[in-house]
Amino acid sequence: MRANRSESGLERTLRSELHRRGLRFRKHLAVVPGLRCRPDVVFPAHGVVVFVDGCFWHSCPEHGTQAKANGAWWRAKLEGNVARDRRNDRALRDAGWTVLRLWEHEPTDEMADAVQRTLVDAHSASGDAGRRRG
Repeated sequence: MRANRSESGLERTLRSELHRRGLRFRKHLAVVPGLRCRPDVVFPAHGVVVFVDGCFWHSCPEHGTQAKANGAWWRAKLEGNVARDRRNDRALRDAGWTVLRLWEHEPTDEMADAVQRTLVDAHSASGDAGRRRG
């Protein structure tokens, strides 16, 4: 299980790109008390959380695959992951957060562009960039 990392190299690459663009954030911050969910990147002042989802683990419609061995178990596992993602998204939105989910197959610069657009949209919608959620 040691090989199961809590973060991927892709997450680090995305965070490096965001930092290079002058964006400051927190990582793996629990943003809703009682919710066992730690987004990959958190912008507390903007109320934006970002997840970088793996195509296999989160059943990407383009690149998700099904395991051949022990198929029923894996199908249930992956369906459970997707259901948990939807519950967490709903809980985060109910708490006032903007949720952005990105796929691992997306190019890093496109992911960073999407984050920037989301931050601008969240800033425009809130009318108060200094507001904290929590």
